[in-house]
Amino acid sequence: MDISVLDDMRSLARTTGHEAIFGFAGFSGSGKTTLAEKLINHFYQKNIDVAVIKHAHHEFEADHKGKDSYRLRQAGSRQVLVSSITRSALFTENYTQIEPTLHELLHRLQPASLVLVEGFKKEPIPKIEIWREANKTPLLYVQDKSILAMVSDDHIKNVPLPCFLMREIDKIAEFILSTSGINHLTLGK
Repeated sequence: MDISVLDDMRSLARTTGHEAIFGFAGFSGSGKTTLAEKLINHFYQKNIDVAVIKHAHHEFEADHKGKDSYRLRQAGSRQVLVSSITRSALFTENYTQIEPTLHELLHRLQPASLVLVEGFKKEPIPKIEIWREANKTPLLYVQDKSILAMVSDDHIKNVPLPCFLMREIDKIAEFILSTSGINHLTLGK
């Protein structure tokens, strides 16, 4: 295991106000979002405060045409924060056409115990690779030393990293927590 990637993550976490940052890497269709959703629910049940940053490779609309947030953005507001008693959402237009760095995005979040990062494959944060043999995509861990474990819905052979099946949510969650150094027994108390 590459200890330097963990040291770098801890430094980045401290400078951005979070306890730990852990990523998911994999090609489209590998199951990154499905895994993240299951892990978030698992962590929520354990009272672990989780935030998520998800990378999108294309233009997307999170709010829909006709909604106030959409109309205000379309009118020219660079930032639109929508808030209610149940949630707040911040939409920011990147007028510079320069993609914000992970570091910048981490600063935008309120401090969290664990920030899960989906995408940002090239960022030097500890990651789990999600891989499906049926997709016939190359294994990323071969080129990326910040990938510390593999998750698949198939048994993976001849991989020198910890390997988990997609359904082993408890084991994957424990790996993330122990590798990140989060003491989940004292969180939420």
